[in-house]
Amino acid sequence: MKFSEIAYKRVDVEAAKTKIKALTEQLEKAESFAAADKVFLEFETFCDNEISTMRTIAQIRRDIDTRDPFYDGEISFYNQEMPKLRPLFKAWTDTLLKSPFRKEFEEKYGNVSFINAEISARSFVPELVEDLQKENELVTRYTKLIASAEIPFNGETYTLSQLSPFKLSPDDETRRGAWLAEGEWYVSHQAELDEIYDSLTKLRDSMGKKLGHKSYTPLGYDRMERNCYTEKDVEGFREGVRKYLVPVATEIYKAQAKRLGFEYPLTFADKDLAFRSGNPRPVGTPQDILNMGTTFYSELSAETKEFWAHMREHEMMDVESRPGKSAGGYCTGLPLLKSPFIFANFNGTAHDVEVITHEAGHAFASYVNRDRIPSDIQWPSLEGCEVHSMSMEFFAEPWAEGFFGDDARKFRYTHLASAITFIPYGTLVDHFQHKVYEKPEMTPEERHAVWQELLKVYMPWVKLDGSPFYGEGKNWQRQSHIYKNPFYYIDYCLAQSVALQFWARIREDRNAAFETYMAYTRLGGSRVFTDLLKAAGLKNPFDPECLKQVSEEAAAFLAEYDLSGIE
Repeated sequence: MKFSEIAYKRVDVEAAKTKIKALTEQLEKAESFAAADKVFLEFETFCDNEISTMRTIAQIRRDIDTRDPFYDGEISFYNQEMPKLRPLFKAWTDTLLKSPFRKEFEEKYGNVSFINAEISARSFVPELVEDLQKENELVTRYTKLIASAEIPFNGETYTLSQLSPFKLSPDDETRRGAWLAEGEWYVSHQAELDEIYDSLTKLRDSMGKKLGHKSYTPLGYDRMERNCYTEKDVEGFREGVRKYLVPVATEIYKAQAKRLGFEYPLTFADKDLAFRSGNPRPVGTPQDILNMGTTFYSELSAETKEFWAHMREHEMMDVESRPGKSAGGYCTGLPLLKSPFIFANFNGTAHDVEVITHEAGHAFASYVNRDRIPSDIQWPSLEGCEVHSMSMEFFAEPWAEGFFGDDARKFRYTHLASAITFIPYGTLVDHFQHKVYEKPEMTPEERHAVWQELLKVYMPWVKLDGSPFYGEGKNWQRQSHIYKNPFYYIDYCLAQSVALQFWARIREDRNAAFETYMAYTRLGGSRVFTDLLKAAGLKNPFDPECLKQVSEEAAAFLAEYDLSGIE
């Protein structure tokens, strides 16, 4: 069945309450493991098919067109009603955790579900229902604001995604003008962006304190399902990034400035231009890129060939940028159909290839594990998921000529360079959020000042030239994760540290590297992140030697890379 053909039915919340209560009572009264397991599986099926799938269909269709009044109304409904189910889910979780058959459950399904259930149980009290409703409303308000952007530029009007190619133009006047136009749009909405985030910060701080924490951070870690590392581990990782990655990234940008004839440090409007002749661009239309994806996935392995055929046949993706479409890209799952779905915004840049291989990495892992029970371990925690996606980007590099034509050499250089330079930026996002939630009473201007100070530490290659928004060091507000998913962003950095290990292995033996990738992927979320890495023979990014090794290998490769003939 194609996605457009799926019938949507609003979740009957009252009926769901009755069902969940009844199943919880049955689990509590079960006199044997067989009886308890039967209830457990019925609960799984009901939540996946009757609640999760319908809620996700509404979300995707609203994101495809945020101006659609029907699906916008459905999301407003879920924002208010779904938090009301949380007390019932908690009662179910509490009953499962104290079940006399817990040992048998763990023997059959593994212990990760129970580790995560304990985290879930301690991260909710009924007093949070109203707060969760407010949080949903604020996040939706931010999403719709960003999606509503209509930016006048060179006599036309563009969304934020559609403006992106101009921000990479090799023509200095065009590129800098595009950055200026985008910055002016953000400045014109500065008050609302500040107000939304200020409200979110204070609301989340209050939620943390209702659970007995001194700040939101412990609750934020629990909501991110951090089940095998701590805030102290993340602090150590940030230290390693500052020690090993920032110096390598600095040299990349110094070489770039010299190559372009620009002054170092670079402005925001200049830092993303890699070559004077322009950045690598994919060849052909969005359809051509998807067709090349068919070639890539068909030749990579039998498993990826089957997966991609499923995605194309059932139209489980929406990738073209349009007015009113929500910004960004993601992969989500439709349990009833045992299918992932890819959402993206193509804009004619290398990002189109990167996003389709990235999100397809998530989707492939979901497809491989689609029959895993319970469903919450079909995916690992998010840093584990990002290994699937960021590594898949590197597996696509041998097919770069098909995606980029004559720009393939440019792409291989910029893809690795951007993987290295991304980690300091992502770590900056994480450090900023820790600072914010340490002191939620900060004013908007104080938060901007914190970002500017951290910019100097993690991105010394950027200078603030005073131009609107970006040149004022306020660009954290374009990073949706800061608003929508606190503490998510470090997951990308941890995963990139693993993906760079795959990059090195692909150079040595692509087939052996893919076998390791499959060994990791087939485990789904059946183990915690650090144990997934150990099982697949991959280095732990919390080990400083991991960052040291990947940064040195990448730096040596980039220093020797043949850029002759590329202007």
